[in-house]
Amino acid sequence: MIGMLTGKLVLRDGSNIILDVHGVGYKVLASAQILNNSHIGDVLTICTHIHVREDALDLFGFPTAADLKVFEHLISVNGVGPKTAMSVFGVGSKEEILRAIQKADVDFFTGVPRLGKKNAQKIIIELKNKLGSGEELDLSEETDEMSEVVGALTSMGFSEKEARIAVKGIGENGSTTSEKVRLALKQLGK
Repeated sequence: MIGMLTGKLVLRDGSNIILDVHGVGYKVLASAQILNNSHIGDVLTICTHIHVREDALDLFGFPTAADLKVFEHLISVNGVGPKTAMSVFGVGSKEEILRAIQKADVDFFTGVPRLGKKNAQKIIIELKNKLGSGEELDLSEETDEMSEVVGALTSMGFSEKEARIAVKGIGENGSTTSEKVRLALKQLGK
């Protein structure tokens, strides 16, 4: 399906935008972050979720893959549709949503239009189990170079979790992939 779009923003209509991708205009229900940080004429790259209904195909757009993952977790909760999940992003950022889930902040979710207390509690219960402590689901952006380092470490016999922790530990240190692997190995040796 349609996982990502890059194009010129040509129209804004409420929470919908039209993105011109090589002459084809895609209507996307955009997150608050996209709406607040873009202007007509900007070239945008957005991660998308396509929602199929009997009478419509709807595109929902987010600035990052991490935001999209949180959205997809929200709509996996029974009783939470994509428009309600998008409204959650109108109340807070990805980080604020995750914090509200981890701290069981029902008030955060009841501030969302069309989301009652029962569904707010359901979101917290179901997603707290899915997301664990927040460390189990890494929602940060991973570069190709970081993926290569993780791949190199796992090929040396380290688990993926150990490799990811080591890569996080080195941060932005190291200018080449091989240097990052060497620094990560030092990190794992501690």
